[in-house]
Formats: sequence, C-alpha cells, structure tokens
Amino acid sequence: MASTFKPMLLFILFSINTFSPASSHQQHPLDPLTPSEFTLVRTIVKKSYPGPNTYNLTFQYIGLDEPDKPTVLSWLSNPASKPLPRRAFIITRVEKQSHEIVVDLSTRSIVSDKVHNGHGYPLFTFAEQVSATELAQTYEPFLESIKKRKLNLSDVTCSTFSIGWFGEAKSKRVLKLLCFYIEGTVNLYVRPLEGITLVVDLDEMKIVKYFDRFIVPVPKAEGTEYRASKQKPPFGPRLNGAAFVQPNGPGFKIDGHTVSWANWVFHLGFDVRAGPIISLASILDLEQQAYRQVLYRGFISELFVPYMDPSEDWYYKTFFDSGEFGFGQSAVSLKPFADCPSNAVFLDAYYAASDGTPVKTSNTFCIFERYAGDIMWRHTELGIPNEIITEVRPEVSLVVRMVATVGNYDYVLDWEFKPSGSIKFGVGLTGVLEVKGATYTHTDQVKEDIHGTLLSENTIGVYHDHFLTYHLDLDVDGKDNSFVKNNLETIRVTDGSSPRKSYWTVVSETAKTESDARINLVSKPSELVVVNPNKKTKIGNNVGYRLIPGPVTHALLSYDDYPQIRGAFTNNDVWVTPYNKSEKWAGGLFTDRSRGDDTLAVWSLRNRKIENEDIVMWYTIGFHHVPSQEDFPVMPTLSGGFELRPTNFFERNAVLKTRAISRVHLPNCTTRP
Repeated sequence: MASTFKPMLLFILFSINTFSPASSHQQHPLDPLTPSEFTLVRTIVKKSYPGPNTYNLTFQYIGLDEPDKPTVLSWLSNPASKPLPRRAFIITRVEKQSHEIVVDLSTRSIVSDKVHNGHGYPLFTFAEQVSATELAQTYEPFLESIKKRKLNLSDVTCSTFSIGWFGEAKSKRVLKLLCFYIEGTVNLYVRPLEGITLVVDLDEMKIVKYFDRFIVPVPKAEGTEYRASKQKPPFGPRLNGAAFVQPNGPGFKIDGHTVSWANWVFHLGFDVRAGPIISLASILDLEQQAYRQVLYRGFISELFVPYMDPSEDWYYKTFFDSGEFGFGQSAVSLKPFADCPSNAVFLDAYYAASDGTPVKTSNTFCIFERYAGDIMWRHTELGIPNEIITEVRPEVSLVVRMVATVGNYDYVLDWEFKPSGSIKFGVGLTGVLEVKGATYTHTDQVKEDIHGTLLSENTIGVYHDHFLTYHLDLDVDGKDNSFVKNNLETIRVTDGSSPRKSYWTVVSETAKTESDARINLVSKPSELVVVNPNKKTKIGNNVGYRLIPGPVTHALLSYDDYPQIRGAFTNNDVWVTPYNKSEKWAGGLFTDRSRGDDTLAVWSLRNRKIENEDIVMWYTIGFHHVPSQEDFPVMPTLSGGFELRPTNFFERNAVLKTRAISRVHLPNCTTRP
C-alpha cells in the first residue's frame, strides 16, 4: 500500500534437547541486529566506498545474515561452545546500482559485495519516500493543478505508490505520487485528488512525468473523522472493560529474545522486511520430560494486495507490502490498554534508516496471556446412574502481537501458542480503505462497472485482495520431515453388506517432490500433515503437525496478467520446498518492479525431492474484499487465520493434566452509571 516467571503451569524438566533456551550470558545466533551492530555495519560499508560515492550510498536493507541451519542446530546442542560468527546482509544503492553485501561483524570486514544485475529493486526506505513527496510542493505544474481545483495547497498532502511491472523491456526505479486533501479531516486517504499523478525517479530524486487527466469532486470531509475527540452525539454504547487478573504476575519469562511460557519455549526476532520472526519453537512433552521440536523458523514472507480497477489511474495498484514497503519498517508503537491488554509486556525493536543509523520503534511487540472465557476441553458425563461428572479446563494462551501500518491499512499480526501444542496465526485487517473519487452521489446513477462499492457521496471503495504468504520451516520432532496428504474419499457400498450406500475414508499420499505438494484446497478435501517418518508413537503412527486452513480464498486474476506473474506464489494455497537459506521471500529478494522470475513459484519448478528431507511449508491466507458502507470511514477489524495443530505428536491429550486456574476473589467494585 501507500506509505508515509512465575509460571501458571509448573513443570519439572529432566531433559532438554536442542531447542531449549540458550544461556542468557551469550548472544543467540538468531538475535536481530543491535543498534551498535547497525552502527558498525554503517561504518564498515561506508569505509569501503571512499570519496564522493559515499554521499550517494543509501542502505535499503540491513538484516541478520543468519547462520546456516545445521550450524545453528549444532550450536544449540552445545551453547557453551564458541559463539557463532555474526554476519549482516545489506542491500545498498550506489550510483544507480543495487549491491548485495555481507559483512562479518566478528572480523569487521566485508565478506562479499556483488552488484545485482537481475530485475527488480530493493525495499523503499522511509527517507526516500518522504523526499519524494516533498518534491510536489514546489513543482509548478502541480501547483497550477491545485489552483485550478481551487484548493488550499497547505491542505494538500501526497503519498507514495509502487507502480509494478507491465511488460516494459526496461524499467527505472520510480514510484508514483498521489495526493489527498486534508481540509476538515485527518482521514486523508478518503479525500483523493483524482486525475493527478506525479512520477518520481528515486535515483535522481526528481519528478520525471506529470499527469493531470481530469477533475472530479473531492469527497467531502463530513463524516470522515475517526478521532474520539472529534465525535459528536449520539454516541454508541459504553463498553465495560474486562480484567484478566494475575496476582502472581505474568506466567512467562523473557530471557533476551527467548520466551518461555507454560510448556512452550521459542525465540522472537525482528526484521525490517518481515517484522516478527518466530524461531526454535518447541514444546515440553510431559510424558517424555523433554522439549520436542516443532517450528524452526516462521514469518510472513509476502503480502500481495492487487486492486481491481483496470483504469489508467489505478491499474498499477498491485502492491507487495512486505517486499516494497516492509512490515518491520511499518511497525507502529502499540498502545497499552488499547492495542494490548493490561497484562501485556512490551518489547522494542530496531531497524536501520537509509543512512544506516539505527531507528528505534518503542513497544513494537506486546506479549500477553489471553483468557477470554474459552474452553480448553470439557465433558459432562450423564450416563452413570445417580452421578453427574463435569470436568472443564479453561483456555489460556500466549499471544505475541505486532501491528504494521502500511499506508492506509493496519495489519494486526498475532502468533498464539496454546498448551495443547497448537500454534494459531491471526491477522486482522483494519484502518482506512483505498477509495476512488467519482461524480456519483447515489447508486441509481451508476450505469457501468465502477470496480467497487459506492460508500458515500463521490466515494468508491475499490475491490481488492489481501494475500499473506507465510514461510513455515517446520521441524516436527527433528528436521527430516515429509508432507502427507490425507485425502478424504467417498466410498460407495455396492455389495449389499450394509444398509448404507456410502461412507468416506482416508487415503494417504506422501509427496515425493515439490510438484506433488502444490495444493489447491478446493480441488479435494484433504488433511495436510507434516510428519516425521523417522519417529512413531507407541502404537505406530507417524508424529506430525497438521495445517488447519483459514477460509479458502484463491487468486482470481488470470495467470498471464502481469501482477499475477509477479504474485504467482498465490496460485496455490500450499507449497512445500526443501530448506534453502536463500529462499526466504516468496516474491523475490528484489520485489519492487520485479518480473516474477525469482519467486516461490519459480523455485518450485525444479521439482526437488521433499520426502524425508528438511522441508519448508508455505501457506497463503487470503481475503477478497468487497467494501461495504460499514467499512467507512474507518474499517472495523476483519479477522482471519489458520492453525498448526499436533497430529499424533503426543501419545494422548497433552493438556489432560493441566490444572485449572485458581480463583481470585475480588472486592465488589460495581458502581452505578
């Protein structure tokens, strides 16, 4: 889009495997880069470009160059051994070229520096986007357009939009500026100045094209305010708050970036592009008295947001919010008691600005235990004469949350860990719709396809999609896993052996290669399970984790359409690939103006072996968004998600012996309104 420990459950640990927490006295090899490390990277890289070129050098991306997975696993088995070398991966722009640089922070040296000669460009930085928007304020043709519309220049603000690729033989690193009118409101995205487009060359930092094609009424400011202080009667209902009381404090511990809670332990990282990264998630098996591996590394790899208006001023709005604008860079500071409950603990995060200096985002993450009155498990037994047995265990889970505001949309990203062994992935869409100004004031006037919904006078909410692709490197009880499709097939009863005429059964199929694991969830009902074929339960089942998908939403663009070529990783709901450290970003390393030649869909064409291998599962959750009037002027959160759930991983119900929450008696604080 546009950019501008006191534990609740106490376990005695007799043995701990390689996914257990490392010592707090050492830096973890997957810890994100620190402010001092960003500064060191900046110094080392700038020293390698002496002279006038240094002034033209910008840092588009600085992140941890994590060690190879076998190296990390070896270190975790003996964390008291020699610390692993720390390296950073950097993308810079120098003299209109993108450089891929690896810096060894331990030796303070550059390991490699190569020029990117392929298609596409790196992440936009905030600094260059701000510089681009400022160009409009002194551009004479633009000033004339504002004057022609009889608008106040001081109430005009512009925002940046990536422009994609539509078959051009050559492409420059440019973006478009679109502008909005904020007179009478701070809800700028709902008051667009249609018809005006500025094209900015980011390498030259100058306007290279300008269009003023037409004039339509600017949507009214009336009814667009969302600030509480600006609302007028009548007001909605007053909602009473609810408290989750923890008299002994939080039931989790944070040691560096390692989080321990109940029967879970995991590492929480941060990246300017991906945002939150969950690594080394393992769960305590009460019967084995050992932590068992579940997830080596998981994060959102890309977010593809194509709009469905093919007109000249809208066709290019097909955004890759992670690869172009960065989830981590777009993270906002969370508000206590609003974004997160009263029992939340907050963590800060850092990324590097375009000049390489560290930037701090306060309260980037909140971590909290959630108790919302849900039931973990229950049963009431009524079949025993003269006796009623009721057993209930309340559901308590641990949530890690971050919010990324990418222009007009706010994405609420949740990772939720349950004592049962499940990991739930939640995403909430809120914020402000991308709207189009129009002449229409009533639907009776509409005689054509307006590619959206008339939400208010002169305001169309354009149809669009959101596709979030997750990179899930599952290591189910070890790194060598297989992907199994448990197909549910209908069987007809034709031999007269039963009054029934049909039933369904499970026919299992193990994917041998990548092509076997490209899953379209509509094609046939299946349970998709990542199993460890080398580990079995006592009665012989392969241990595993299955995917519980969210609502099935498929890409509707034709496969030969340019945005879909770039976003071909959304052609399937599920992909499985062998582990490859370099295959992180589903839309490619250089996503802006990419051509779809370095994506998950392309990597998978190699059709590599994935049976009993170290594999990665990619899952895309999607939303088709047909805007409605209730989404205006600010959108109530639309939520979705999916789940990874243990399947024959434990010998029996992992939370059978979970103890109920102790009751806390509070004084009666009820007051009359």
